Amino acid sequence: MAKTRNGMIAALDVGTTKVSCFIAHLHGEDGIRIAGVGHHAAAGMRAGVITDMDAAESAILTAVGAAEQRAGERIKSVVINIAGGALASQTLGVEIALAGREVVEADLRRALGQGTSQEQPPDRAMIHCIPIAYTIDATRGIRDPRGMFGDKLGIDMHLVTAKSGTLRNLATCVAHCHLDIDAQVAAPYASGLACLVEDELDLGVTLVDMGGGTTTIAVFYEGEVVHTDSIPVGGQHVTNDIARGLSTSLVHAERMKTLYGSAIASPSDEREIIDVPLVGEDNPAQANHVPRSILNGVIRPRIEETLELVRSHLEVSGVDKIGGRRMVLTGGASQLQGVRELAALILEKQVRMGRPIRISGLPESIGGPAFSTCAGLLRYAADKGVAGEGAHFIPEGPISRFGRLGQWLRENF
Repeated sequence: MAKTRNGMIAALDVGTTKVSCFIAHLHGEDGIRIAGVGHHAAAGMRAGVITDMDAAESAILTAVGAAEQRAGERIKSVVINIAGGALASQTLGVEIALAGREVVEADLRRALGQGTSQEQPPDRAMIHCIPIAYTIDATRGIRDPRGMFGDKLGIDMHLVTAKSGTLRNLATCVAHCHLDIDAQVAAPYASGLACLVEDELDLGVTLVDMGGGTTTIAVFYEGEVVHTDSIPVGGQHVTNDIARGLSTSLVHAERMKTLYGSAIASPSDEREIIDVPLVGEDNPAQANHVPRSILNGVIRPRIEETLELVRSHLEVSGVDKIGGRRMVLTGGASQLQGVRELAALILEKQVRMGRPIRISGLPESIGGPAFSTCAGLLRYAADKGVAGEGAHFIPEGPISRFGRLGQWLRENF
């Protein structure tokens, strides 16, 4: 379990540009109190995939060590995100016979077992098997079928998979840091758990998590995630474009992007002059002086390309209509000025910025979109429970002593 005996849970977000670790304590059913936070610049990562095991391991150890020091406790296991590895979705329908009897939790677990046992291609592995819809004798719209009677129980499940090599490399790297993995969670799913309000989850919404090396997508409907996808383009690609286009270093390109960059042009861009230090030049006097419009002219095409890829993936998957006209942008790259306005223009949706709103008491320094995934991992551990890879908890049933006794009798006799 992600929970320890003192109610402590830990989340590890291994991204392309940064590694974050949150340690928290559970208080009551919904209370999560942050005990320690650590983050460090990522190394050995590209598009959410490990490219240098030693460098990635060092970054993880630094972030985890900082969180442990602030929390004053040691952690043994974490809930971790999956952003790379070409996340993909498929929907599976399973039907089991009831012969007129009552639906019990054992039936749900049997059907869920059929979903988790589905064979995947040799190069892919399952991360989630999530029940998203139930039917009894073809009657749809059932939220919880337990206690109902019928002849056939049907369950539609959302299967999320990723490249098995990516998952194994990440698991090996975390193991080298002397940590166990309680659960692997698709990054946009975790971000949605942290950023979305109940009405959005129920009515339908598309969440786009714009990270450093990948842009991931999750569509939520009727309280569950029904589609996930990933695009190997992120904020780091914008930085690389600036460095190449303006002949500057990556450090200066990132700084210029943050301070002066925008995805939307403004009338003052031609008049504003910015200094662009040249690669290899130590003398500030040798810097280029270019109008801000040149910088933004490099930024906008890459952001447009990313958003057009998001639109294309949604249209091809057929879930664009399910998410409705609501879209939430989150992730560090979404904080670039003008991204929200450009997204509304290209995707033709009502766009708002998402930050971790379902975790109370987050310090301001870690309460922004860049930390949505890590906060969502804590929310996942607290709300869903942890049952290992490819698992998804069925909502809790009766909680009284007699309810549990009655449930046990129904399932076993």
